Amino acid sequence: MSHKVTPSEIGMIRIYMKPSDKATDGSRSFWTRKPLYRQLVVQAKRDGIMNAVAHHTHYGFSNHGPVMEDGAEFSNPHLTMCVELIGQRHELERFCEAHGDLLGGKVIVYKHLEHWSIGLGGVRHEDAAPEELASRAR
Repeated sequence: MSHKVTPSEIGMIRIYMKPSDKATDGSRSFWTRKPLYRQLVVQAKRDGIMNAVAHHTHYGFSNHGPVMEDGAEFSNPHLTMCVELIGQRHELERFCEAHGDLLGGKVIVYKHLEHWSIGLGGVRHEDAAPEELASRAR
């Protein structure tokens, strides 16, 4: 049996930061606060965002800063990384508005995407026009 690709509209934001950036929760000292990228992923899960992933990089720059690289023997805490969130545009906008205190000064990029669902092919009775159902019955 063949399968069918069903596309739907969706969006993605990438939030660029340093791995050393900390979440601002006010109650803890700088050294005991959770890394910002982890806090954003946890908040995205709580807010019902479809996908949230933290990507570390090896070489690059962000927000017009200097080019940096990851060392062979040690990790560079100032090298750019990003948190990628995938969901409906209105959900991503709501996330940014709700967590603006964490996102201030960060480079945030939105991109329009298609989400593909793979399912069994064929015509579903509830989606088909009457002529299509009649032609398949012959």
